[in-house]
Amino acid sequence: MTTILALVDGSAYSESVCRHAAWIATRSGAGVKLYHVLGRREAPDRGDLSGQIRLGARTRLMEELATLDEQRAKLTHAQGRAILEDAQALVQEAAEGVAVESRLRQGDIVETVTAKEDQGDLIVIGKRGEAADFAKLHLGSNLERIVRAATKPVFVANRAFKPIKKVVIAYDGGPSAMKAVDLVARSPLFAGLDCLVVTVGGETPKIAEGLRDARATLAAGGHQAETLVVEGQPETALAELVEKQGADLLVMGAWGHSRIRNLIIGSTTTEMIRSCKVPVLLIK
Repeated sequence: MTTILALVDGSAYSESVCRHAAWIATRSGAGVKLYHVLGRREAPDRGDLSGQIRLGARTRLMEELATLDEQRAKLTHAQGRAILEDAQALVQEAAEGVAVESRLRQGDIVETVTAKEDQGDLIVIGKRGEAADFAKLHLGSNLERIVRAATKPVFVANRAFKPIKKVVIAYDGGPSAMKAVDLVARSPLFAGLDCLVVTVGGETPKIAEGLRDARATLAAGGHQAETLVVEGQPETALAELVEKQGADLLVMGAWGHSRIRNLIIGSTTTEMIRSCKVPVLLIK
Protein backbone atom coordinates (compact mmCIF):
# COMPACT_ATOMS: atom_id res chain seq x y z
CA MET A 1 0.00 0.00 0.00
CA THR A 2 1.44 3.34 -1.07
CA THR A 3 -1.36 5.93 -0.91
CA ILE A 4 -4.57 6.36 1.08
CA LEU A 5 -7.34 8.59 -0.26
CA ALA A 6 -9.28 10.14 2.63
CA LEU A 7 -12.51 12.08 2.04
CA VAL A 8 -13.31 14.83 4.56
CA ASP A 9 -16.35 17.10 4.63
CA GLY A 10 -16.21 18.97 7.93
CA SER A 11 -18.74 16.67 9.60
CA ALA A 12 -18.30 15.06 13.02
CA TYR A 13 -16.86 12.03 11.22
CA SER A 14 -14.02 13.93 9.57
CA GLU A 15 -11.76 13.68 12.62
CA SER A 16 -12.34 9.92 12.74
CA VAL A 17 -11.53 9.66 9.02
CA CYS A 18 -8.26 11.53 9.61
CA ARG A 19 -7.23 9.47 12.62
CA HIS A 20 -8.07 6.17 10.93
CA ALA A 21 -6.17 7.26 7.82
CA ALA A 22 -3.21 8.15 10.04
CA TRP A 23 -3.40 4.77 11.80
CA ILE A 24 -3.47 2.96 8.45
CA ALA A 25 -0.62 5.08 7.08
CA THR A 26 1.57 4.49 10.13
CA ARG A 27 1.17 0.71 9.96
CA SER A 28 1.41 0.39 6.18
CA GLY A 29 3.97 3.09 5.39
CA ALA A 30 1.57 4.74 2.94
CA GLY A 31 1.08 8.44 2.28
CA VAL A 32 -2.26 10.20 2.67
CA LYS A 33 -4.14 12.32 0.13
CA LEU A 34 -6.98 14.31 1.65
CA TYR A 35 -9.90 15.36 -0.56
CA HIS A 36 -12.68 17.82 0.16
CA VAL A 37 -15.24 17.99 -2.63
CA LEU A 38 -17.42 21.06 -3.10
CA GLY A 39 -20.78 20.34 -4.69
CA ARG A 40 -21.45 21.91 -8.04
CA ARG A 41 -22.30 25.53 -7.35
CA GLU A 42 -25.97 26.13 -7.69
CA ALA A 43 -26.86 28.90 -10.08
CA PRO A 44 -28.15 32.01 -8.37
CA ASP A 45 -31.84 32.72 -8.57
CA ARG A 46 -32.05 35.10 -11.47
CA GLY A 47 -35.84 35.07 -11.64
CA ASP A 48 -37.83 38.31 -11.49
CA LEU A 49 -37.86 39.09 -7.75
CA SER A 50 -38.57 42.76 -8.24
CA GLY A 51 -42.27 42.77 -8.87
CA GLN A 52 -43.45 45.89 -10.69
CA ILE A 53 -40.33 48.00 -10.04
CA ARG A 54 -38.63 49.80 -12.90
CA LEU A 55 -36.16 48.07 -15.19
CA GLY A 56 -33.17 49.97 -13.79
CA ALA A 57 -33.94 48.86 -10.23
CA ARG A 58 -34.48 45.29 -11.40
CA THR A 59 -31.11 45.33 -13.15
CA ARG A 60 -29.40 46.56 -10.00
CA LEU A 61 -31.07 43.75 -8.03
CA MET A 62 -29.74 41.16 -10.45
CA GLU A 63 -26.26 42.63 -10.17
CA GLU A 64 -26.44 42.52 -6.37
CA LEU A 65 -27.57 38.90 -6.46
CA ALA A 66 -24.67 38.05 -8.75
CA THR A 67 -22.26 39.75 -6.35
CA LEU A 68 -23.71 37.83 -3.40
CA ASP A 69 -23.41 34.59 -5.33
CA GLU A 70 -19.74 35.30 -6.04
CA GLN A 71 -19.15 36.06 -2.36
CA ARG A 72 -20.83 32.81 -1.33
CA ALA A 73 -18.61 30.90 -3.74
CA LYS A 74 -15.48 32.51 -2.26
CA LEU A 75 -16.62 31.71 1.27
CA THR A 76 -17.36 28.11 0.30
CA HIS A 77 -13.87 27.71 -1.14
CA ALA A 78 -12.34 29.32 1.95
CA GLN A 79 -14.29 26.94 4.17
CA GLY A 80 -13.12 23.97 2.07
CA ARG A 81 -9.50 25.03 2.39
CA ALA A 82 -9.93 25.45 6.16
CA ILE A 83 -11.40 21.94 6.43
CA LEU A 84 -8.41 20.54 4.54
CA GLU A 85 -5.92 22.47 6.66
CA ASP A 86 -7.47 21.13 9.86
CA ALA A 87 -7.57 17.61 8.43
CA GLN A 88 -3.93 17.75 7.33
CA ALA A 89 -2.89 18.95 10.80
CA LEU A 90 -4.80 16.07 12.41
CA VAL A 91 -3.16 13.43 10.21
CA GLN A 92 0.31 14.89 10.71
CA GLU A 93 -0.23 15.03 14.47
CA ALA A 94 -1.39 11.40 14.61
CA ALA A 95 1.14 10.02 12.10
CA GLU A 96 4.42 11.86 12.44
CA GLY A 97 6.59 11.60 9.36
CA VAL A 98 3.78 10.45 7.06
CA ALA A 99 3.52 12.34 3.76
CA VAL A 100 0.20 14.21 3.61
CA GLU A 101 -1.28 16.11 0.66
CA SER A 102 -4.61 17.89 0.33
CA ARG A 103 -6.84 18.59 -2.66
CA LEU A 104 -9.90 20.82 -2.99
CA ARG A 105 -12.19 19.63 -5.76
CA GLN A 106 -15.52 20.82 -7.14
CA GLY A 107 -18.17 18.59 -8.62
CA ASP A 108 -19.66 15.24 -7.75
CA ILE A 109 -17.89 13.27 -5.01
CA VAL A 110 -18.32 9.93 -6.81
CA GLU A 111 -16.85 11.38 -10.00
CA THR A 112 -13.88 12.56 -7.93
CA VAL A 113 -13.40 9.09 -6.44
CA THR A 114 -13.57 7.31 -9.79
CA ALA A 115 -11.23 9.87 -11.39
CA LYS A 116 -8.62 9.74 -8.61
CA GLU A 117 -8.81 6.23 -7.14
CA ASP A 118 -6.11 4.93 -9.47
CA GLN A 119 -3.72 7.16 -7.49
CA GLY A 120 -4.48 5.30 -4.25
CA ASP A 121 -4.82 1.84 -2.78
CA LEU A 122 -7.55 2.47 -0.21
CA ILE A 123 -10.43 4.94 0.19
CA VAL A 124 -11.38 6.16 3.68
CA ILE A 125 -14.78 7.76 4.19
CA GLY A 126 -16.95 8.55 7.21
CA LYS A 127 -20.02 6.49 7.96
CA ARG A 128 -22.14 9.63 7.84
CA GLY A 129 -21.60 12.94 6.14
CA GLU A 130 -22.15 16.58 6.85
CA ALA A 131 -25.81 16.50 5.82
CA ALA A 132 -26.69 13.24 7.60
CA ASP A 133 -29.82 13.11 9.73
CA PHE A 134 -28.45 11.88 13.06
CA ALA A 135 -31.92 11.63 14.57
CA LYS A 136 -32.80 9.00 11.98
CA LEU A 137 -29.27 7.57 11.74
CA HIS A 138 -29.35 8.43 8.07
CA LEU A 139 -26.26 7.44 6.10
CA GLY A 140 -27.05 9.39 2.98
CA SER A 141 -26.48 8.34 -0.61
CA ASN A 142 -22.79 9.18 -1.07
CA LEU A 143 -21.50 6.20 0.92
CA GLU A 144 -23.48 3.67 -1.10
CA ARG A 145 -22.64 5.43 -4.35
CA ILE A 146 -18.93 5.40 -3.56
CA VAL A 147 -18.99 1.74 -2.51
CA ARG A 148 -20.74 0.79 -5.73
CA ALA A 149 -18.48 2.86 -7.97
CA ALA A 150 -15.07 2.27 -6.38
CA THR A 151 -12.77 -0.51 -7.50
CA LYS A 152 -10.41 -0.13 -4.53
CA PRO A 153 -11.12 -1.23 -0.94
CA VAL A 154 -13.32 1.21 1.02
CA PHE A 155 -12.71 1.80 4.73
CA VAL A 156 -15.87 3.15 6.38
CA ALA A 157 -14.88 4.98 9.57
CA ASN A 158 -17.20 5.13 12.57
CA ARG A 159 -17.67 8.31 14.59
CA ALA A 160 -14.97 7.78 17.24
CA PHE A 161 -11.44 6.55 16.53
CA LYS A 162 -10.14 3.61 18.52
CA PRO A 163 -6.87 1.73 17.89
CA ILE A 164 -7.65 -1.54 16.14
CA LYS A 165 -6.55 -4.72 17.88
CA LYS A 166 -9.10 -7.37 16.89
CA VAL A 167 -10.54 -7.99 13.43
CA VAL A 168 -13.62 -9.96 12.39
CA ILE A 169 -13.58 -11.22 8.80
CA ALA A 170 -16.97 -12.06 7.28
CA TYR A 171 -16.63 -15.19 5.13
CA ASP A 172 -19.23 -16.54 2.71
CA GLY A 173 -17.13 -18.78 0.49
CA GLY A 174 -17.05 -16.33 -2.41
CA PRO A 175 -13.95 -15.05 -4.24
CA SER A 176 -14.02 -11.62 -2.60
CA ALA A 177 -14.24 -13.22 0.85
CA MET A 178 -11.02 -15.13 0.19
CA LYS A 179 -9.51 -11.94 -1.22
CA ALA A 180 -10.34 -10.26 2.09
CA VAL A 181 -8.69 -13.12 4.01
CA ASP A 182 -5.64 -12.93 1.78
CA LEU A 183 -5.36 -9.16 2.28
CA VAL A 184 -5.46 -9.52 6.06
CA ALA A 185 -2.87 -12.31 5.89
CA ARG A 186 -0.42 -10.40 3.68
CA SER A 187 -0.79 -6.73 4.58
CA PRO A 188 1.42 -5.17 7.28
CA LEU A 189 -1.67 -3.20 8.23
CA PHE A 190 -2.97 -6.25 10.10
CA ALA A 191 0.31 -7.53 11.54
CA GLY A 192 -0.06 -8.62 15.15
CA LEU A 193 -3.85 -8.21 15.22
CA ASP A 194 -6.19 -10.92 16.49
CA CYS A 195 -8.41 -12.37 13.76
CA LEU A 196 -11.76 -14.16 13.80
CA VAL A 197 -13.27 -15.57 10.59
CA VAL A 198 -17.06 -15.77 10.74
CA THR A 199 -19.71 -17.33 8.51
CA VAL A 200 -23.37 -16.42 8.93
CA GLY A 201 -25.71 -19.34 8.25
CA GLY A 202 -25.41 -23.12 8.23
CA GLU A 203 -22.05 -24.87 8.06
CA THR A 204 -21.91 -26.93 4.86
CA PRO A 205 -18.95 -29.15 3.97
CA LYS A 206 -17.86 -26.52 1.42
CA ILE A 207 -18.04 -23.73 4.01
CA ALA A 208 -16.17 -25.84 6.55
CA GLU A 209 -13.42 -26.47 4.01
CA GLY A 210 -13.32 -22.78 3.14
CA LEU A 211 -12.98 -21.81 6.80
CA ARG A 212 -10.08 -24.24 7.17
CA ASP A 213 -8.42 -22.72 4.11
CA ALA A 214 -8.99 -19.21 5.47
CA ARG A 215 -7.47 -20.16 8.80
CA ALA A 216 -4.47 -21.75 7.07
CA THR A 217 -3.97 -18.63 4.91
CA LEU A 218 -4.04 -16.40 7.97
CA ALA A 219 -1.68 -18.74 9.84
CA ALA A 220 0.77 -18.50 6.97
CA GLY A 221 0.64 -14.73 7.43
CA GLY A 222 1.45 -15.05 11.12
CA HIS A 223 -2.10 -14.83 12.51
CA GLN A 224 -3.45 -17.36 15.01
CA ALA A 225 -6.99 -17.02 13.71
CA GLU A 226 -10.17 -18.60 15.00
CA THR A 227 -13.25 -19.55 12.98
CA LEU A 228 -16.91 -19.41 13.92
CA VAL A 229 -20.31 -20.14 12.36
CA VAL A 230 -23.33 -18.17 13.61
CA GLU A 231 -27.01 -18.24 12.73
CA GLY A 232 -29.15 -15.28 11.76
CA GLN A 233 -29.35 -12.50 9.22
CA PRO A 234 -25.94 -11.09 8.21
CA GLU A 235 -26.77 -7.43 8.81
CA THR A 236 -27.76 -8.09 12.43
CA ALA A 237 -25.76 -11.21 13.30
CA LEU A 238 -22.44 -9.68 12.23
CA ALA A 239 -23.03 -6.47 14.19
CA GLU A 240 -24.04 -8.40 17.30
CA LEU A 241 -21.02 -10.69 17.01
CA VAL A 242 -18.61 -7.77 16.56
CA GLU A 243 -19.91 -6.19 19.75
CA LYS A 244 -19.94 -9.46 21.70
CA GLN A 245 -16.38 -10.31 20.65
CA GLY A 246 -15.08 -6.81 21.40
CA ALA A 247 -13.78 -6.52 17.84
CA ASP A 248 -12.50 -3.20 16.48
CA LEU A 249 -12.94 -3.74 12.73
CA LEU A 250 -15.17 -5.76 10.41
CA VAL A 251 -13.57 -6.85 7.11
CA MET A 252 -15.68 -8.32 4.34
CA GLY A 253 -15.68 -8.93 0.62
CA ALA A 254 -17.91 -6.68 -1.43
CA TRP A 255 -19.16 -9.46 -3.67
CA GLY A 256 -20.24 -12.99 -2.86
CA HIS A 257 -22.78 -15.61 -3.77
CA SER A 258 -24.76 -15.82 -0.54
CA ARG A 259 -26.94 -13.51 1.54
CA ILE A 260 -23.87 -11.45 2.46
CA ARG A 261 -23.84 -10.21 -1.15
CA ASN A 262 -26.97 -8.22 -0.34
CA LEU A 263 -24.94 -6.14 2.08
CA ILE A 264 -23.44 -4.32 -0.88
CA ILE A 265 -25.93 -4.51 -3.71
CA GLY A 266 -29.11 -3.99 -1.70
CA SER A 267 -30.60 -1.78 0.98
CA THR A 268 -29.02 -4.00 3.63
CA THR A 269 -25.74 -2.14 3.03
CA THR A 270 -26.74 0.87 5.09
CA GLU A 271 -28.54 -1.25 7.68
CA MET A 272 -25.43 -3.31 8.42
CA ILE A 273 -23.05 -0.35 8.49
CA ARG A 274 -25.50 1.62 10.62
CA SER A 275 -25.88 -1.17 13.17
CA CYS A 276 -22.17 -2.01 13.32
CA LYS A 277 -20.44 0.23 15.87
CA VAL A 278 -16.92 -0.27 14.51
CA PRO A 279 -15.28 0.60 11.15
CA VAL A 280 -16.01 -1.63 8.18
CA LEU A 281 -13.45 -2.44 5.49
CA LEU A 282 -15.06 -3.49 2.21
CA ILE A 283 -12.85 -5.45 -0.18
CA LYS A 284 -13.58 -5.43 -3.92
